[in-house]
Amino acid sequence: MRTKLDISISLLLVLLILTPTLAQDASQWHLPEGAKARIGKGRIVDVKYSPDGIKLAVASGIGVWIYDARTGEKLDLFSGPMDDQGPMYDGNIIAFSPDGNILASANLDTIRLWDVNSGKHLRTLTGHTQRINSIAFSPGGNTLASASWDGTIRLSDVATGKFLRILSRGNIRIRVSNIVFSPDGRTLAGGGSNHEVWEWDATTGKFLREILTDHGNTITNVAFSPDGRTIASAGVNRICLSDTTTGKHLSSLREHKGWVYSVSYTPDGRTIASGGDDRTVRLWNTTTGQQRRTLTGHTGSVNSVAFSPDGNRVASECANGSVWVWNVNTGEHLYTLTGWVGKRGLVNSVAFSQFGPNGNILASGYNDGIIRLWNANTGKYLRALRGNTGSVKSIMFSPEGRTLASGYNDGIRLWDANTGKHLFTLKGGRVNSVAFSPDGNTLASAGSSKIRLWDVNTGSSIHELTDNELHECNINSVAFSPDGRILASGDQDKTIYLWDVNSGKHLRTLTGHGNSVNSVAFYLFGSNANLLFSVSWEAIRLWDTNTGKHLRTLTGHDIGHKRGVYSLAISTGERTLASGSSDGTVLLWDTNTGEHLYSLSGHTRVVTSLAFSLDGSILASGSMDGTVLLWGIEPSK
Repeated sequence: MRTKLDISISLLLVLLILTPTLAQDASQWHLPEGAKARIGKGRIVDVKYSPDGIKLAVASGIGVWIYDARTGEKLDLFSGPMDDQGPMYDGNIIAFSPDGNILASANLDTIRLWDVNSGKHLRTLTGHTQRINSIAFSPGGNTLASASWDGTIRLSDVATGKFLRILSRGNIRIRVSNIVFSPDGRTLAGGGSNHEVWEWDATTGKFLREILTDHGNTITNVAFSPDGRTIASAGVNRICLSDTTTGKHLSSLREHKGWVYSVSYTPDGRTIASGGDDRTVRLWNTTTGQQRRTLTGHTGSVNSVAFSPDGNRVASECANGSVWVWNVNTGEHLYTLTGWVGKRGLVNSVAFSQFGPNGNILASGYNDGIIRLWNANTGKYLRALRGNTGSVKSIMFSPEGRTLASGYNDGIRLWDANTGKHLFTLKGGRVNSVAFSPDGNTLASAGSSKIRLWDVNTGSSIHELTDNELHECNINSVAFSPDGRILASGDQDKTIYLWDVNSGKHLRTLTGHGNSVNSVAFYLFGSNANLLFSVSWEAIRLWDTNTGKHLRTLTGHDIGHKRGVYSLAISTGERTLASGSSDGTVLLWDTNTGEHLYSLSGHTRVVTSLAFSLDGSILASGSMDGTVLLWGIEPSK
C-alpha cells in the first residue's frame, strides 16, 4: 500500500516539474489538495458590476470570478466551503452590497457572504428548503432578500446572518423567479410563475398588491426604475412597464423574439437593456419606448445583462459560456471574457491521447456540443472541435492517438486528432458511449438499446449486436476486452451483457447491481484478460467474464439519498482504479486487493468521466460543474 508520505512526495514532484508553466495561470487558483490544474471555469450563471464600476463579477458552478471591469483582467476567484450536504453546486446567483464591500452568492438553498477586498468568506445564511432563484440587497445594505422555488421570500440581517421574516401571500405559493427592492427600500417586488408583479412592505412583510402587466406567461426578471415610479418586467417576446403608484400597466416593448431573460435600467433611468433567446441585447429609450440600439454577435441566448454604474457600459452573459462588454453610447463591442460553459454545460466525457511519448493531449466533451482539446501538462487550451449535433455524450482516442471518436445525439463523428479536421460521420441514432478495439480497427457505439460495430478505416457498419430480449433500456457504456474478442455493455436495466465481437452473439449476462450500470471497464490481471469492473449508483463490482461470477465489491463511497457512484477508469498499468461519485469526489483503489487508497475532493457536482494518462501519472476528472481537474497520481510500477 502507498503511504501518505509516498503520495505527498509524488504530488510534490509533479507540481515542481509543472510550476514554470502553470504557476501564474488562473487554472491554479484555489485548487483542491492534490490537483495540479483546473481546465475551464465552470458553468456560467450570472454577471454583476461592483457599485464603483471597477470590478465585474461572473458567477459559475465552481465559484465567483472577479475581473477588472476596465481591462478584463482576472483578479480573483471566490470559492469557499461546501454545503453540509456535500459539494453539490448548481451555480451561483450573485449580488453586490450597495457599498461594494460584500458579495452575496446563492447556491441551491444556501447563501454565502464574501469580503470583496480580501476574498474571505464571512458567513453563511441558511433556512431555505429549496433552490434559491434570486437575491437582492436593500438600498441601505443591512438586509438581504432571497426568493426560492417554494414561493417564499426570506429577509436576513447582513451583519449577523439572523433571519428576520418571511414574505408570502397566505397559502398561495407562486414561484418567484426574481426579486428587487424599490430605490427607497420600503417595498420589495417579485415576478414569477404568474403574469403579475407582486409587491410587499419590506419592513413589515405585509403583502401590498398585484401590479398589472401585459404578460400572459411567467415573468423571468423585474427591475425598478431609479425613481421608483416604474417597474419593468421581462417575459415571452416583451418587456412590460407598469406604474408602481397606480399598479396599472403602461406599455410593452415587443421587438424581442422568444423569452426575455433579463432587464436592467441605467442609473439615470433613461435607458433599459434587455437580453433573451434571440441572442441580442436591446437598448430602449424609456421615454419614447423606441429602441436605441441592438447589440448582436452572441452565439447563444443572453441570460443576464448589467449596466456599469456610470451607464456607459453594459455586460451581457451569453449561454455559450462568455461575457460580452459593450459601449452603450456607440454599440462598440469592447471585449469578451471566455472560458466557461453555458448554464446547461457539463463535461460528459474526458479522454487522453496515447499519441506521442507522454500522451499529453486531453479531450473533453461537453453538453454544448463542443469538444475541447488541451495540453494536459500545461493546462493550455489548444482548439475546439465543432459540428456535433447536440450534447457530446462520449469521446475516445484510437489506441495510436491519431483519431478521436465522439458520440452524440444523432451518431458518431471521427476527427483527425492532430489537425482537428472532421473525417466522416457515422449515422447510428443516439450514442451514449463509444469504444475502440485494442487494434484500433473497430469502433463500438451504444445508445438506445442498440450496439453497432464499425470499420474505422471505411466508416462502414460491420454488424449490429442485438437480442430481442436484451437491452430494453438505454445502454450507458461499452468496453472491449484486452484481446478484443469480447464486448461488455452496461445497461440502465441494472445488467451487464457480454458479446462475441466476431459473431455478434450474446455470450452471457451479469446480474447483481441494484441500479443502472453507469460504466464498465476490463481489467488485465497477469494473463487473465477476462476480469471486468462495473459501477452503478450503489456499488463497484468486479466480475469474472468467463464464468459470470461476481468476485468482489468495493465499498467506500458515500452512498445514500442523491449520492452514488457514476464513473470509473483503470490506469494503463492496471494497478489503480479511479471511481467518481455524485458528491464530487474521486476515490482511488488498488485493483489487485480492492483496497481503498485515498480520496480526491474538489468538484462541486457529479464526476461524470475519468481518464488516466498513458503513464498513469495524471488523472483527469470531468464533472457536471463544467470543469476538468487534473490530478497528480503516483505512476504505476
